[in-house]
Amino acid sequence: MMKGALMDRRHFLKAAGMAYLAGLADARAETLVRTDAVFASGYRAADGSFGAALLSEEGVVVSEITLPGRAHGLASSIDKVVAFARRPGTFAFVFDRQNRAKPVVINSPPDRHFYGHGHFSPDGRILYASENDFDANRGVIGLYDATDGFRRMAEFSSYGIGPHDMGVTDDGRLLIIANGGIETHPDFGRTKLNLDHMQPSLVLLDAKTGALVEKHEMPAELRQLSTRHIDVDAKGRIWFACQYQGPRNDLPPLVGHFAPGDGLHWLNLPDEITDGLANYVGAIAVNRRDGLVGISSPIRGLSVSLDAETGKVVAQMPLKDAAGIAPALHGFATSSYDGQFVKQHTNVNWDQHIIRLS
Repeated sequence: MMKGALMDRRHFLKAAGMAYLAGLADARAETLVRTDAVFASGYRAADGSFGAALLSEEGVVVSEITLPGRAHGLASSIDKVVAFARRPGTFAFVFDRQNRAKPVVINSPPDRHFYGHGHFSPDGRILYASENDFDANRGVIGLYDATDGFRRMAEFSSYGIGPHDMGVTDDGRLLIIANGGIETHPDFGRTKLNLDHMQPSLVLLDAKTGALVEKHEMPAELRQLSTRHIDVDAKGRIWFACQYQGPRNDLPPLVGHFAPGDGLHWLNLPDEITDGLANYVGAIAVNRRDGLVGISSPIRGLSVSLDAETGKVVAQMPLKDAAGIAPALHGFATSSYDGQFVKQHTNVNWDQHIIRLS
């Protein structure tokens, strides 16, 4: 399943088991029993330490774990959650949703670093991670064996530069990669080294062999439009969200979709929405049940819901430091850097992404 897939309380508890509930404080266990949804996000605590948390739909933390550094995106299988280090971090932290096993820290190879995102195969046996082969200036997808301590078993080329978000089609046959097109190197921290000749693209790979199936490059006039995040709707269309590295006065398209075998289709958002997004979409999520696509931007603080069929704006909400967005029972759950989760204000700074556990 893609990250937009939903999991209700009953299925979560069945997967987690009584051992998980027994390990929670009474108040947190009661919260988990009462909630209708479970989310996960990375955070920074008031003392400057970093962690990851499971939350109820009301924003109540029901479980948390300390991380060795700042996280970015997350991935989940039926029994595990992975928090990926923020670029150019070199760790991915795996913890067991059933509280039956000790956490596992995945270290990237010496000449690689993580880009902050990854995804499990539908059967949970393989973890795919977007990585940078920084000396060769090429993107790769690392394959980790979830049945063997997350041993790194192979890598595929991403057929681009700067792979950021990635996913897997529901049938597990294709990997979906958003190559942001921006060259970086850990010697220069987070500095973007090629803004004058970026190469963003959207790529489909054969999940078994790593063979290139499709590659969609941005047209010449949109070469500075970095493809960053993706999700998949109920029809199998791949939605993508972008961040523009060109002049601030430009109003390029920021959101679009495509399907295997089809070209790119851009949404013609109202100028006031594009302006409100400040040329930067930080996260995208699909609510398959409601037929909605959600996007968020922290620059001017805006969260937007779109009709997946028409692309029309159906709702918008100002949200200071808007960060993560994930499908909720109705619409979307949102988080912010300043500690807001849905309607609850917490005492931590939530990181860029949240997921609803699948």
